[in-house]
Amino acid sequence: MDIIRILGIDPGLRKTGWGLVAVEGTKLSYVASGVIQSDGDLDLALRLKQLHDGLTAIVRDFTPDEVSVEETFVNKDAQATLKLGHARAMALLVPALAGLPVAEYGANQVKKTVVGVGHAEKAQVAAMVRALLPKANPKSADAADALAIAIAHAHHRKARTLKAALLGA
Repeated sequence: MDIIRILGIDPGLRKTGWGLVAVEGTKLSYVASGVIQSDGDLDLALRLKQLHDGLTAIVRDFTPDEVSVEETFVNKDAQATLKLGHARAMALLVPALAGLPVAEYGANQVKKTVVGVGHAEKAQVAAMVRALLPKANPKSADAADALAIAIAHAHHRKARTLKAALLGA
């Protein structure tokens, strides 16, 4: 049976969380997680380069098979939303340049998949990540969220594979 490595990314300009899980059949296991930080004193272009370089190193070092990225939510602060969009672009671009398939999930979809409630609190998400991945000990909420994004992709990936098999596609 093949082992599929899924990289989850929780994009942010200041902190981008990442988490890697392995899926073998129905077994899910923790591989690694962390946070890439950009220097808030630098210009936007250099901060985006820091995110790009950090994500490139993770893709190179951990060789994921698939990537899942959290979709941007729009908030009242247009400038903050735009900056988040820039960070999210790096999270989509790096795996695409590496030839990896990228799936996108909304925050509520991730929470519903992992916790069972679409408006779960960050603490609930982190607790479920630790329950589903007992060896995981994410050092930040960003890393826990990234692992949750990877878990959500693993769950939905199985459903898509089953659907394709049933439809003969």
